Amino acid sequence: MLAFGDFGSALYMMDFLRLIEQSSFSQWVTGSSSVFAFPSILLLHTIGMGVVVGISAGIDLRILGLAPALPLAPMEKFFPLLWIGFGVNAVTGTILLAADATTRVFNEPLVDKKPLTSDVKLLAVTSMIFWLGAITAGRLMAYLGPVSGLAK
Repeated sequence: MLAFGDFGSALYMMDFLRLIEQSSFSQWVTGSSSVFAFPSILLLHTIGMGVVVGISAGIDLRILGLAPALPLAPMEKFFPLLWIGFGVNAVTGTILLAADATTRVFNEPLVDKKPLTSDVKLLAVTSMIFWLGAITAGRLMAYLGPVSGLAK
């Protein structure tokens, strides 16, 4: 029996991802000439990202002191829209991933024979930065807000 992380597990995962990528739905997303396939899904993903980033950036910039005359409390009303944008991104991002699930660094047959491109290295650095940010934010939640005993 293979343990998690064994090479065999990676092969099973690639088979699973290939199965998803070859599904009728994924084939329709990437192969259809319909405007409701890839172009619309990508458009919705882009709009969702704009909503999430725009609202988050506006609130973050206000917290950091930009536009101090603008009251912060009413900005809470934007949270439902932020969550809708997040939901749209989660759904459309999953669809976009499923449509191209096997495209990975490891699929390159010469991955260990030639230097990796700067695009691949940028992806690795970006991934590490975002994971570090997510972990840091998660840990800081224990020290901020009602869970930590601080008053709202």
